[in-house]
Amino acid sequence: MVQLRENRSVFYRVKCPDCENEQVVFEKASTVVDCTVCGHILAEPTGGKAHIKAEILAVLE
Repeated sequence: MVQLRENRSVFYRVKCPDCENEQVVFEKASTVVDCTVCGHILAEPTGGKAHIKAEILAVLE
């Protein structure tokens, strides 16, 4: 019997604290994620789940 592995990773819709731009960020980002408008760092990698440095507006599963 083959068991399907459930995807437990999610994406977050976040709002930049500087310019209020909304952007989608992967919860396990492996690189620094910058705001596409102003360049503020939104997420930093930690080796597992990323450290989110912005307001999380929604969880996208």
